[in-house]
Amino acid sequence: MSNKVPSNNPLPNKERVKLPRQRVPEQNPEVRAHNFLEVNLGFPIEQARQESLRCIECPKPGCVEKCPVSVDVRAVIDLILAGDYQGAASKVREDNALPAITGRVCPVEDQCESGCVLGKKGEPVGIAYLERFVADWERETGQFGSPVSAPATGKKVGLIGSGPASLACAGDLIQMGHQVHVFEALHELGGVLVYGIPEFRLPKDIVRHEIEVLRRRGVEFETNVVVGKTVTIDELMQEEGFDAIFVATGAGLPRFLKVPGENFNGVYSANEFLTRVNLMRAYLFPQYDEPLYPCKDRDVIVVGGGNTAMDAVRSALRLGAKTASIFYRRTLVEMPARVEEVHHAKDEGVHFEMLVNPVEFFGDEKGNLTAVKCIRQELGEPDDSGRRSPVPIKGTEFVTPCSVAIIAAGTSANPLIQSTTPGLAVTKRGYISANDDLATSKPGVFAGGDIVTGGATVILAMGAGRKAAKSINEYLMGAPKESVQEKASTAVSAD
Repeated sequence: MSNKVPSNNPLPNKERVKLPRQRVPEQNPEVRAHNFLEVNLGFPIEQARQESLRCIECPKPGCVEKCPVSVDVRAVIDLILAGDYQGAASKVREDNALPAITGRVCPVEDQCESGCVLGKKGEPVGIAYLERFVADWERETGQFGSPVSAPATGKKVGLIGSGPASLACAGDLIQMGHQVHVFEALHELGGVLVYGIPEFRLPKDIVRHEIEVLRRRGVEFETNVVVGKTVTIDELMQEEGFDAIFVATGAGLPRFLKVPGENFNGVYSANEFLTRVNLMRAYLFPQYDEPLYPCKDRDVIVVGGGNTAMDAVRSALRLGAKTASIFYRRTLVEMPARVEEVHHAKDEGVHFEMLVNPVEFFGDEKGNLTAVKCIRQELGEPDDSGRRSPVPIKGTEFVTPCSVAIIAAGTSANPLIQSTTPGLAVTKRGYISANDDLATSKPGVFAGGDIVTGGATVILAMGAGRKAAKSINEYLMGAPKESVQEKASTAVSAD
């Protein structure tokens, strides 16, 4: 356990708590608002060491408890202090198959850093930046850090989707000695990591490297396979010899506002907009001639307040938007986007319009979007999520010119897997029903991530992937008494 790791920190605790948190270097806002290069530049070695010195080595580290994949943070930090960066990378990968990714996009303020004792009176240790540091060091030096895998079991597991839940599951299963084959419907691996998160937050080369690490560890990948069309789950298990299946297809079906005018040219779902920009490289036009309704010199609004909305509005700004605005129906306090992303957006010149909601879009005779009609709102009683529900204020309608509107109002489950897999129970909202062990109602089939919970964060999906790997391993190797599949009978067809 981490509380038994000998310390390489030369400072007494009373000196450590006095050290200021290191600030990660960033691109200048005025420069980065016009390019798709990464905003955060990462710690150099000396800054990584200085930040590591701040850890006070809690006997019961709250950072580990708060991490959905349970990275042994203290052990990693101690290896950094020892100068063993390859060892630190290997240690991270025991629990986290994608450290270069989580070190960039994980909402650490709500996860590991929220459990850091230093945060009670000051600023927590920059855990994500340190995790990114060791992963970047590994990639830049070509020194591969990998945990040791168990002997081969001869068991074969198919993973559907190549997003964060699937990749985390693959990392654990290969370490357990199983054969792992990942099926991806698109032409490039990575799921939401490549189509949903912009280059300036998560460069695609980083995703490719992390997938290559998994490939080198023995994971097999296959693209352009649409499970449910190209092949079914039953065919994979009955004809192709897979002993278990993990469904991690995400929740990629976009939601719209269901207001008049959403069919005008220039109205996008955030999913389509970001997929065209990121995966299909519309930001590199004309090198990549991907059709995208132009943002350049136009007024762009993005409806929503999550990380997807921030990604979309900041992408539009980089594509040359004259103005780029967030329209959100609550206030900044309720906004679910990461604090860092909101801060970056403001620095780059994004305008925030709070407590407003679109009620109609207008267009010209050619079918092109020209304006949006909104109504102002006030906060009423809390909704099911605990946030106060927005209530329209009569007589406060106003019209704002815009040529592009991007709807980032959440997603729902794509029904393809569910509709082509007999015996697979679903919830009333169409998500796959799974119990606490992520076993479904169909023997040998497990599911996790957004296809079970609805849209969530990368790290929560990875946590589900790790949990699924553990359950799959128990199922394959013979779980004691009540097996995980017997527990699957508790999976119900309701939320």
